[in-house]
Amino acid sequence: MINRSAVIVHHKQPYIDWATSLDDSGMAPSPDDERTVYLVPVVESDLEIEAMLVVGYDAIFERELENWHLIEADWPTNRTFAMFQEWFDVEVHSMVTDLCDVPLVDDEF
Repeated sequence: MINRSAVIVHHKQPYIDWATSLDDSGMAPSPDDERTVYLVPVVESDLEIEAMLVVGYDAIFERELENWHLIEADWPTNRTFAMFQEWFDVEVHSMVTDLCDVPLVDDEF
């Protein structure tokens, strides 16, 4: 196991409505689409999960918006934790095992 927990974000209807409003081609995210998995510090209790999300929700929110649409001017402003909870369901998994023999690499750096 590695010293990380995994967060999986599921889009709720407000996110889908926002994404759909940006394009008249009929393309929209689907609840069945592939999900992004975010590695976060280890969290083991509901209180730790809540604290981690309160601190880190905006980074996840921005990534989810960016995954659909790159123009930040079209993103909702004044994103709050309450809005994050309205737009996304979150799964947290505390047991993460790396089965690869190669080191983890972050391709953004």
